[in-house]
Amino acid sequence: MKMIMTELKNRILKYLSYTNKLTSYQKFASRLGYMGAGFLMTAHWTLEPMLYVLGFALITIQTASRKQWNLVVLQINGLTAWLIHYLN
Repeated sequence: MKMIMTELKNRILKYLSYTNKLTSYQKFASRLGYMGAGFLMTAHWTLEPMLYVLGFALITIQTASRKQWNLVVLQINGLTAWLIHYLN
């Protein structure tokens, strides 16, 4: 009886647990996102518009690969603002 209860408990826990296996594209996009975050941090110190543009572009790729569409819209907003600033 104890063995059956343990097995049942393990099956329920396995069913309820969430594992997210990333595809190779998502792993690559995640690395690009980290690099983009680094560009944004560097841009805060140098105030170079091209670093902002590059950072926002790379983070947009990461958020799009994870299908976080609200963050994609925010990144595109930042990218557009810094592109306008860079071109003027």
